[in-house]
Amino acid sequence: MQTQDLTIDVDGSPMPSYLARPDGNEPKPAVIVLQEIFGVNAEVKRIADLFASAGYVALAINYYHRTHPNLNEPYTQEGLQVGFAAAGAVSRATLRADVAAAIAWLDGQPFVAHGKIATVGFCFGGSTAFVTATLPGLKAAIPFYGGSIAAGFPNGEPEGLADVGDIHIPLLLFFGGKDEYIPAEAVARVEKALSDAGTEHHVVTYPNAGHGFFRESSSALYEHDVKDAWSKVQDFLGKTLA
Repeated sequence: MQTQDLTIDVDGSPMPSYLARPDGNEPKPAVIVLQEIFGVNAEVKRIADLFASAGYVALAINYYHRTHPNLNEPYTQEGLQVGFAAAGAVSRATLRADVAAAIAWLDGQPFVAHGKIATVGFCFGGSTAFVTATLPGLKAAIPFYGGSIAAGFPNGEPEGLADVGDIHIPLLLFFGGKDEYIPAEAVARVEKALSDAGTEHHVVTYPNAGHGFFRESSSALYEHDVKDAWSKVQDFLGKTLA
């Protein structure tokens, strides 16, 4: 596996990114990894490495680059508050510009299978994966416990479901049944909105899992759920990026 830090230009602003990919230059499908609210930290890089170990080119982008380019907060209440402040400085427009730039960059690399790109996002990144699923050039999106899918964005913009009619790619969504930020009613609304819109989707809820269950620091608590989710992710990408 090869890894490197790089920057991608987005309208004159350098977007720090982390690339992990299999050895060699044979073109592989790609996954854009969308960070938790805490920034592109060791956990986000671990997930990028995980996808690379499964044979994908993984690009973790820092969508806070305009205001918080070096954000890397701990998983504490203080870190959460700083992360919310950073999330409040981004918008659908900036998120879509950043993901579009990542798509264009990946499609320009000889080691990426052209047109075979998906997103995966966690926490606020899950919400980002949902609202950027409207972009051309994506084949699929995987939001993990995105709190602003069925609730307003930190900057005051409407919930992600406001854009459901513009999503035309398959979605695989994961939620925890004991998530303190996303109640069961919100998950039910997501399911209904996607069904009503005719969007191809699969919603997976793990009844005993809390928020952030896929995070390495939580994996011992939710070992079965993490293994099951990772299996479902690989099956989903195997079909949608084939």
